[in-house]
Amino acid sequence: MANTGSGSLATILFLFMFQAALRKGAAQEPVVSQNLVTDNVSVVEGEMAIISCRVKNNDDSVIQLLNPNRQTIYFRDMRPLKDARFQLVNFSDNELRVSLSNVSLSDEGRYVCQLYTDPPQEAYADITVLIPPGNPIIEARDEVLSEGNETEMTCTAMSSKPAATIRWMKGDKELPGKPKVELTYDKMYTVTSRLTFTVSKEDDGVAVACIVDHPAVKDYQAQKYLEVQYKPEVKIVVEFPQGLTREGENLELTCQAKGKPQPQRVNWVKVDDDVPSHAVITGGDLYIENLNKSYNGTYRCVASNAVGESFDDYILYVYDTAPSTEPAAHDSRAGEGAPRTVDHAVIGGVVAVVVFAMLCLLIVLGRYFARHKGTYFTHEAKGADDAADADTAIINAEGGHTNSDEKKEYYI
Repeated sequence: MANTGSGSLATILFLFMFQAALRKGAAQEPVVSQNLVTDNVSVVEGEMAIISCRVKNNDDSVIQLLNPNRQTIYFRDMRPLKDARFQLVNFSDNELRVSLSNVSLSDEGRYVCQLYTDPPQEAYADITVLIPPGNPIIEARDEVLSEGNETEMTCTAMSSKPAATIRWMKGDKELPGKPKVELTYDKMYTVTSRLTFTVSKEDDGVAVACIVDHPAVKDYQAQKYLEVQYKPEVKIVVEFPQGLTREGENLELTCQAKGKPQPQRVNWVKVDDDVPSHAVITGGDLYIENLNKSYNGTYRCVASNAVGESFDDYILYVYDTAPSTEPAAHDSRAGEGAPRTVDHAVIGGVVAVVVFAMLCLLIVLGRYFARHKGTYFTHEAKGADDAADADTAIINAEGGHTNSDEKKEYYI
């Protein structure tokens, strides 16, 4: 025990004498060495930092680590500084590695690795202490929104170092915010981001998240779910019939209305007319028996809530009683107009007109050909009418009439 104490005392005395000698001959400034290497360190407050002084080519020179106040933390493998948070991790001819536990903001600064050569060589390791922000606080101007209205939210990340950044997400879409950074009295940063956007009915129940990015923390966020009220969505469903609406049949329509808040009133009206007196309306259902063409028109279902009013239309067109061959079905939905089927009477009338025109054409052609044929025979018998007797008529009919070009004979 006495020998150990004497050895330690001798080492300390040697250290002090060595440092005094260095200070005495320290007329020349230390130089930044490429032979001595270290690294900057970023550490979260309360965690551990590792400082490493490495020598590329050591010539048995003494290496030591100094704090920002240039107090010796370690001289070779000895710790003169009375701070138990500093512990020796490794010491060799080429490295002095020291740990600093439970780092606080006061530990931040430039640490010096020093190699005692002539002149002394130095390398610097900057320790940056990171202080994470407190839990982000998200606030909304409006708790309940109406579709189409603009709202505003704020998110605050307090007391961090360095300043945090804030991002906004609405569902899976990122939205731009307006940040404001303030430096507090204790040299901390408080960041507030303001988000303004217009809501739609699709935003109801969607989460808006405030995400804080900082080197000291990951996935730090707060979120708030939107509550958006919107006017009803209205749709008319045909319960019966599934095909064409014909005379004598029944009609049943159901009005489906969904909104927030849920619509309490659902009304049926007939555009530009009154709903038939015997129509039965039960809530969102409209029932009409024994249809006839006088019921044709546009039937409208109107639903309303505190936000607004919406409607859907159904165009009723009643067809004649179904023939033996039923045409394709027709859905009398809003905006589709009058029926698209072709009346069979119209088709029959067109066919009759075509047949009549063809008959007239055949008669005209027959008369034309008959007239031209009679003229031909009459020309054959031309000349017989002027004959004095039958024999002369025959001769004239056979071409025996006097011709101006006929040869004449004379006797002398």
